[in-house]
Amino acid sequence: MPIYSYELIAGECKICGGQFDLRRPLDRPALTDCPLCRKPVRKVVAQVNTPKLLKPIAPSAAKNAGFKIYQKRDQGVYEAL
Repeated sequence: MPIYSYELIAGECKICGGQFDLRRPLDRPALTDCPLCRKPVRKVVAQVNTPKLLKPIAPSAAKNAGFKIYQKRDQGVYEAL
């Protein structure tokens, strides 16, 4: 789910600070007004929220998931395991 940064189109605000971040699904419409101060805002895509792998995937788990495992042999030649 992407993280969107919203910023005020004009002026400043002491309540929201002029910008805020929200995690929203792609299919939801963009906000047109700040939920705190009700001033008009525009959307800027800041970053994408992706899951992090905490440990490397074992070759057997990768094979079970449907991936092919290759091992490097001589001078850039790869062989399927």
